Amino acid sequence: MNDEYQITAGAPSVADYRMLRARSGLNDKSPQAATLGLAGSWHAVTVTAGAAGRPVGMGRIVGDGGCHFQIVDVCVLPEHQGRGLGRRIMAELTAALERRAPATAYVSLIADGEAHHLYRKFGFVDTAPDSIGMARTG
Repeated sequence: MNDEYQITAGAPSVADYRMLRARSGLNDKSPQAATLGLAGSWHAVTVTAGAAGRPVGMGRIVGDGGCHFQIVDVCVLPEHQGRGLGRRIMAELTAALERRAPATAYVSLIADGEAHHLYRKFGFVDTAPDSIGMARTG
């Protein structure tokens, strides 16, 4: 990774989380939802840039700690994309799973747009036709 960027374990602040999601094209979450969600992270990483340490990317794992995990919130600000940061975020997240999660854990994610190309590099495969991802939004 370029020395301009640092990746650290831990979730961003609520304000930074909301900014990263919105500016990266993900839907915004309310401050209350973000506060609760970030507190429920099993593992998270934040990518910062420059001496000021401005957040430019993140990724999280949520789950029950044993049987089921989901990788969420993987995003990088558009002006910092194409520099390997998404790959570095996924490497950090999958390394945490390999270190701490039981070998029998089920790890899932939802690949938006072309992100499936990145996720395949980390061993993720389509679940269809055996299963179909479904979602319910409030």
